[in-house]
Amino acid sequence: MSHARGTFDVTITPVPPVADAPAGAPGRMTLSKIFHGDIEGTAEGEMLATLVGQSGAYVALERVHGMVGDRAGSFALAHRGVMNEGAQELSISIVPGSGTGELAGISGTFHLTIEGGEHRYDLEYSLPTP
Repeated sequence: MSHARGTFDVTITPVPPVADAPAGAPGRMTLSKIFHGDIEGTAEGEMLATLVGQSGAYVALERVHGMVGDRAGSFALAHRGVMNEGAQELSISIVPGSGTGELAGISGTFHLTIEGGEHRYDLEYSLPTP
């Protein structure tokens, strides 16, 4: 497996609920990211989230466009996050078959850490030999 590491800036924008949304319905947000480091590019996506006290969950899909190392293309990421009374579990994976261009066939896992407000990533991935 190869690793791509760096940081990213993220903008999360709430989407207003539809007029007849039931009370307690998940919140919907758009995601916009700019990657720095071994991934140079952008991402756009959507997230659904719910939070009750110190517990909640979110799911998201996003498409990353740009360079991973020296290879250009795009791929999708699927997010699943659960928080139970403050204890967090997060899984972010490359969607199988979603790679395009020189990133066709990419597979792997996206590891995210937030330290001092800075979003850091470690993409653990594999690609077919060109």
